[in-house]
Amino acid sequence: MEKRFRNIAKVALVLVYLVIVAGAVVRMTGSGMGCPDWPKCFGYYIPPTHASELEWKPTHTYRSGQVIIRDETLQVAKTDFTTETAFDTKNWEPYTKHDYAVFNPAHTWTEFINRLFGALAGLGTLVLALYSLTFWKKQKVVTLVSWVVVLAMGFQAWLGATVVYSVLEPVKISVHMVMALVIVALLLFLIHKTKNRDTPLPYDPLTVRLLFVALAFSLFQIIVGTQVRQFVDVQTDLFGESNKHLWLQNPNVQFYVHRSFSILVVLLNLFLAYRITKKNLGYDKIRWVLLLLFLEVISGMGMYYLHFPFSSQPLHLVFAAVLFGLQFYLILEPIKSATSPKTL
Repeated sequence: MEKRFRNIAKVALVLVYLVIVAGAVVRMTGSGMGCPDWPKCFGYYIPPTHASELEWKPTHTYRSGQVIIRDETLQVAKTDFTTETAFDTKNWEPYTKHDYAVFNPAHTWTEFINRLFGALAGLGTLVLALYSLTFWKKQKVVTLVSWVVVLAMGFQAWLGATVVYSVLEPVKISVHMVMALVIVALLLFLIHKTKNRDTPLPYDPLTVRLLFVALAFSLFQIIVGTQVRQFVDVQTDLFGESNKHLWLQNPNVQFYVHRSFSILVVLLNLFLAYRITKKNLGYDKIRWVLLLLFLEVISGMGMYYLHFPFSSQPLHLVFAAVLFGLQFYLILEPIKSATSPKTL
């Protein structure tokens, strides 16, 4: 039972990470407003592929909620109806969430795929929660946390809608990213909670406290990084895709904080690796943490010195998200044995 549950949880975790990857691609391509409404896309379950599909047409049947672009505004069909030979305003109402009315098929389908991954991840967590009911008598915490994940996914979907309605407000993007990491942490907790370990890892209080600090540092870096990314987005609009060397011209203070704080993050994790090795604690995942930190630093340096090579931005974010998950799981392993008589 535990093994099957853990397999489902791992699939759900992979799906959540795919949502993070897709979201990073959305940011890289500037596709965040590819679907200006939510949860549908221009009022369709399957979005349009050509601008002509969003133009008003005579003798054409529209369904309630479908959207057209007219005079640079979004117009929403009030009911099901068939148009006549002239546009009739009584059949339409303006979209009031925002005034963004641009159709770019590449952006639309990039954002639509991102939403599909989100729906799959939501389905995966729902299946996990339903299966968790088998743990109710044995481990109530597994069932409860599983349903918290479902609620968190629903809240995350709502946050995604608010991001769209706000036309990509930076603070809401940051909250959206942090919530994704919370979901990752909850799934990792479930995976660890249902794992059988014959010999628990030793518990060293100072090391565990430092692991918590390292995790907090990584979360802080991710939050500041989303603000730096917003600055880059503004620079991209200002200078264009062909002038990447100007994107970090006169950077904001968040950029310097993000860059300088990374030194402290690296030093702390190097010290942790040294301490874990010296005390022979067996926290082997620290090696993967160092590898991901190395990749994170390299991708960050590549963006700055090589002027944002292709895919460097989403990779930088994905490395950070995986690093966060790995650091969280690294903390869980010794905590399980905190009260064991074998602990240090």
